[in-house]
Amino acid sequence: MPPLAPRGRGDEGGDGALSSPRLRHGTPERAGLDTGQIARLVRHVRTLPNGARPWCAGAVLLAGRGPVIAAETACGWAVRYAAYDETADRGVELPAAARVPMTLDTPFDLASLTKLFTTIAAVQQIERGTLGIDARVGAYLPEFTGAARAATTVRQLLTHTSGLRPELPLYDAPDRAARLALLRAEAPSSKPGEYLYSDLNMLLLQHLLERLTGRPLDVLVREGITRPLGMTATSYGPRAGAAATEDQRRPWAKAERGMLRGEVHDENAWALGGVAGHAGLFSTAYDLAVLCRTLLGGGSYGTARILGPDFVDLMLAAPGLGFRVDEASFMGELAGAGAAGHTGFTGTSLVLDPVTDTFLVLLATTVHPRRRPADNRPRATAATRLAHAVTGPPGS
Repeated sequence: MPPLAPRGRGDEGGDGALSSPRLRHGTPERAGLDTGQIARLVRHVRTLPNGARPWCAGAVLLAGRGPVIAAETACGWAVRYAAYDETADRGVELPAAARVPMTLDTPFDLASLTKLFTTIAAVQQIERGTLGIDARVGAYLPEFTGAARAATTVRQLLTHTSGLRPELPLYDAPDRAARLALLRAEAPSSKPGEYLYSDLNMLLLQHLLERLTGRPLDVLVREGITRPLGMTATSYGPRAGAAATEDQRRPWAKAERGMLRGEVHDENAWALGGVAGHAGLFSTAYDLAVLCRTLLGGGSYGTARILGPDFVDLMLAAPGLGFRVDEASFMGELAGAGAAGHTGFTGTSLVLDPVTDTFLVLLATTVHPRRRPADNRPRATAATRLAHAVTGPPGS
């Protein structure tokens, strides 16, 4: 492989502000990517909704390098099933005329990709000096007695090293007051400092940010991230026209809600009203590509700036703040030199690689009509195809 250009930081504008090129469609060659490998990537994604037991009902891919979108496809169905038949262990398919085809503009329930936005909102406060990364959560939220007594820090929340267990069944509590009481009392279940992925970290971070700023999380995300970047398709639900998720019923799910479309899938986010630090956002592949491009551009996109380059580096450097770094299980051969990204339970994922200046967004309906054990192999294959496509310096 030819030497790669250093990570682009954009250009200095006349006022000294950093800027970064905006996304545009182009050819693989223009992006410095191999046409054959990009074609293989697209073909791979287009097979994912096929077969008697497909990996997903439908998918959207968007990938590129530098500011160039070099691969874009939508396949399968945004809505394919009316319900899940537990006796036959298969989906009850809608009549052909009632199914909804997947499109490039289909919104998806992002699930845990929401954590990336909560992370960025927190790092923005760290950059402004209003939040200390090693400050104790109890200094901001003394009524969260479990975290306060454990001396849990902001860094531990962002790196999933607080020791808090992965989940708390807030959805079983009778009302919001009872749910918050459970969250406030929750103490670490394992030794702080050791990695244990937990939704509770981002729920605590949400409450900390809301206390610190006096504004709800959805406003922080909108005003600090999506509005300045022009991400008009990204917001908390409910969301009309979204891809369907699950026929959510017990015993495989944790609530009795039926087939979900446009309502947040995560049971705790739903129980908390739809706006949560760990889940609840809806978005499209293009909007997520804008986010990837912003981070690869050092926190700037066009003339908008949401973070400074040093704070982007702080967030993406191993072990990562909010982001997962060099995780081959879903990054394939993009992992190994500082690639960062995340996955979401509903079938969403994104990866960005600062070394090659590449990005890949793969959104899929893997829980439609019901959840299955996670299988990241198709995501890893897609990322590996993109890694193999890199032929030289990024395009312009």
